[in-house]
Amino acid sequence: MIVNLTQNKNRSIWVIIRLTHVHFGFQINILSFMSLRQIDFTKTLTDQQVYDVVMENYSSLSKEWISHQWNWMNTVYSAFKDHYKYMIVICLVEKTLQFYDQMSLNYTYEEYYSKSYLQIDKFSILEICEKLNLPKETVRRKILELEKLGVLKRQKKQIIIDRTAFNLIKPENQIKLTSNYIYLVSQLLNKSNIYSVKLNPKVIENIIRKRFSICWRWFYRMQIPLVIGYDKFMHDLTGFHIWGTIAMNQVLNISKQLDNKVIFPLDHATVSNMLIKNSGTKIGVSAMSISDMTNIPRPTVVRKCKYLLKIGLIKINSKKQYELSNLNFRKTLVYQKEVFWDKAKFMRKVLNLLVIS
Repeated sequence: MIVNLTQNKNRSIWVIIRLTHVHFGFQINILSFMSLRQIDFTKTLTDQQVYDVVMENYSSLSKEWISHQWNWMNTVYSAFKDHYKYMIVICLVEKTLQFYDQMSLNYTYEEYYSKSYLQIDKFSILEICEKLNLPKETVRRKILELEKLGVLKRQKKQIIIDRTAFNLIKPENQIKLTSNYIYLVSQLLNKSNIYSVKLNPKVIENIIRKRFSICWRWFYRMQIPLVIGYDKFMHDLTGFHIWGTIAMNQVLNISKQLDNKVIFPLDHATVSNMLIKNSGTKIGVSAMSISDMTNIPRPTVVRKCKYLLKIGLIKINSKKQYELSNLNFRKTLVYQKEVFWDKAKFMRKVLNLLVIS
């Protein structure tokens, strides 16, 4: 790597970087000119500020957040009809994004997915086991199944994600959903006079696409711990997906009432209590509807619901529809706090990136 720095009296630094990296099967030649400028740190956010606004205004965000996460879980399942296979693939993708970040390399969305393959250096099954909290036997079996599908190719200690997998993991729709949610949070930050930048969803989407390799690493660093945290709690990602579908149905029912009756925003605890009590409605969701919404086979849905009933996270009403049980808030609160902190960190980084861009 050759780096030449020249500084003038206007405090501008011109950086010329020529980088050749044949280890990844391609060469990168970067010629970039970056001008240093002062950043007004009074306009940037902290994790605590974002966290507090989200928790205090939860009634304004709960429907969109649950829908955001439900769509994410549907994507996780639909790619391979197996949650764990998808998590293994994006765990490997996050490893490449981490390398790019460490090398200060940025790829746009189009550049990143124009590659013929992604190569992960020093691949270790143990590393995936630790990151996803999975047994070695499970990871080995899933990787073999992904190899048979042509998604992964192994070369000794290295692994290659084939281009044929890109359409299964490209977050085209997810970027739009994520941008819209960040926009809603930015509006609340504007109203609280915490964040001065006025945004719209398209501006946020454009910056994520432009700085894709770093922004999506941040996204995976939010989502992977979230999913694995609930997997530890429920011991099953399919069960978590089904539980989330029941929760989303309940949130949509409650949101209709909040839209009509609530004048001031309600905090997380208040909304969660309303959600668990299914206030004002007794509309649940059937096993067939869950199957239709998630594409998880109905017999699997029935089997997983029996487990969720056994551990007290759901109940069944007289219409044979599933609802959240009264134990949910107490049992899931510790996990939700971790989720919201990770979410606050992700949004803080993206919103601050918009300040300095």
